Amino acid sequence: MSEVQQAFEAVVTQLEHDPAFADIEVVTHSVGRRGAGLALTLTIDRVGGVDIGSCERVAARVNEALESCPEPYSLEVESAGLERPLLRPGDYQRFAGKNARIVTTLAIGGAKTHRGTLRGVFGSNVELLTSSGPLPIPLAAIRSANLEYDPRADLAANKRERKRHG
Repeated sequence: MSEVQQAFEAVVTQLEHDPAFADIEVVTHSVGRRGAGLALTLTIDRVGGVDIGSCERVAARVNEALESCPEPYSLEVESAGLERPLLRPGDYQRFAGKNARIVTTLAIGGAKTHRGTLRGVFGSNVELLTSSGPLPIPLAAIRSANLEYDPRADLAANKRERKRHG
């Protein structure tokens, strides 16, 4: 592991425990090769969404920690976005009530791709409310999962809000 990789891993771990970044959640981070240097990627989230200021603040902290490393690197700090990946059991609890897409490693109910509203984690299963009812999905069978953003729902809510306020 290179010096930059070690320093990057250390600063990511520190960020998760630093009170100055208590509002920031590290969703994922990765290190890859890009030409002669390393490409460092950090995906973050926070309640209320990530703005450019949050990304800049995290990038400044990471760059400060890596400034003594001689190896070239590029750093990308990005928001988890509207279709945020769901990676940990706590994510399914936190986003209960939101629409999600879950892809499984084996067919459940005749399909590997499932869409619906997250209900949370119950035991070792994620429960998804689908058009045909509640669907328990074993955590161990989930290949990938993410929130699904529906712009139509936002537009409808915006329209209702405008009507309510005249």
